[in-house]
Amino acid sequence: MPRATSGRFSRTHQPSIKSAAASSSSKNHSVNEGTSAGVRNPIFNTERFGQHILKNPQIAQTIANLRPTDKVLEVGPGTGNLTVKILEKAKNVTAVEMDPRMAAELTKRVQGKPEQRKLDIIIGDFVKADLPYFDVCISNTPYQISSPLVFRLLSHRPIFRVAILMFQREFAMRLVAQPGTELWSRLSANVQLYSKVDLVESSVVRLVPLDPPPPIKFEEFDGLGRIIFSRRNKMVHATFMAKGVIEMLEQNWRTWCSTQNKMIDDDTNMKTKVEEVLSSSGYSEQRAAKMTLDDLLKLLSAFHDEGIHFA
Repeated sequence: MPRATSGRFSRTHQPSIKSAAASSSSKNHSVNEGTSAGVRNPIFNTERFGQHILKNPQIAQTIANLRPTDKVLEVGPGTGNLTVKILEKAKNVTAVEMDPRMAAELTKRVQGKPEQRKLDIIIGDFVKADLPYFDVCISNTPYQISSPLVFRLLSHRPIFRVAILMFQREFAMRLVAQPGTELWSRLSANVQLYSKVDLVESSVVRLVPLDPPPPIKFEEFDGLGRIIFSRRNKMVHATFMAKGVIEMLEQNWRTWCSTQNKMIDDDTNMKTKVEEVLSSSGYSEQRAAKMTLDDLLKLLSAFHDEGIHFA
């Protein structure tokens, strides 16, 4: 996996940034307000959301409730409107920013101040970055990385205490959707199995990982979800008969047999084996759109009993 550039953003990064900032400041002096006309983040639209996020009551309350010992992970800090507030309360902040220009602006905001020693910046893709330990995650999340961010947080270890995440409203609603509703999905199931999630405002989600987590491997549960929610309104049997699914399950089964030192019968018909699991578990004619967490867990267990795995 590629490693994102990480570490404290040092002065050695700044010369080219300064020249670019100097050029843009002659046209626009909004840097003092935390944004710059010449430094725009195409992913984290801080010009639009930078001040808005500070006015959000849930975000403000989260910052107020931060403990002096808290290590905070902030995703998409932009020019630092929220970051400087977090730094006043937390022990330290690790900010993950995609745009080096934004990282430079953030660095300038704390340069020469006591907060400078409390801030680390990771420049790169949050999904690929090596994350440090953190207690709290705060994110003003762009739509493009909403799902990857949630899945990354769910699988992160050690478990953090809480995440306050701002999303587009439609995405936030998917996180709290219930079985049988239009928005119930693989994302909903994963989030609700591994965490307590609340929609505290129209687009703000509070996510608290279950600690200890359920004794179910994330990759296994998610692997099952990838298959059945790919055609959520089709019967489960039809979904498993889709091209490539049986081949993948057979390969996983053979790998499992090898690790368990079990003899492999060359006459094994994986399609028949899968159909028997679906039939005996009673989910062959079910539709993913209406399956509850308990249903999904029972189906996963039925497959595991036959040595069929999803990751």
